[in-house]
Amino acid sequence: MSHQLLQRFNDSIDQWIAFLDHYSWQQLLQSPAPGAWSLGQLYMHLIEDTTYHVEQMKAALLATGDSDKEMHPDAKTIFAQEGFPDVLIAGPATYDSVMQPVNKAALLQGLEQVKYEVQQLLSARDIMQARGKTMHPGLHFFSAAEWLQFTTMHMQHHLRQKARIDRLINKNNQEWDRK
Repeated sequence: MSHQLLQRFNDSIDQWIAFLDHYSWQQLLQSPAPGAWSLGQLYMHLIEDTTYHVEQMKAALLATGDSDKEMHPDAKTIFAQEGFPDVLIAGPATYDSVMQPVNKAALLQGLEQVKYEVQQLLSARDIMQARGKTMHPGLHFFSAAEWLQFTTMHMQHHLRQKARIDRLINKNNQEWDRK
């Protein structure tokens, strides 16, 4: 099971890494609409959140408490369906809090760094045996294995957002070309 979770994580992050080759720097910075994330901001969000998830995995591996605590019923649904619902999820002022990347290389480095950290973590520990849990800000308590599964589902969820941004950017660029 641990190997399957790691393989799904690797497949997801490798997919995001491969996507970078398909975009110019200008495309990564282009916002599809006022107040909407650019692809660069989406990548920054994935790197920042995955880094946080990895820290939570580490803490859950070291923790001995909260093993009796449960995840929120909404989280149980997400895990049972092995993915987020196909709905737009908006957080408080998320557009303003996610910075544009400094360059394309930084995005690649960020993704590779979180992938490396997960590899190192799982090579040193059996996450399936760990019983400690840490608290997700809205979905309550996850074990280390659940954090890994959650971060993979999170990356997969954002594929839909990437597709929407791609469509809007392509539409905007076609309209600009006609002018």
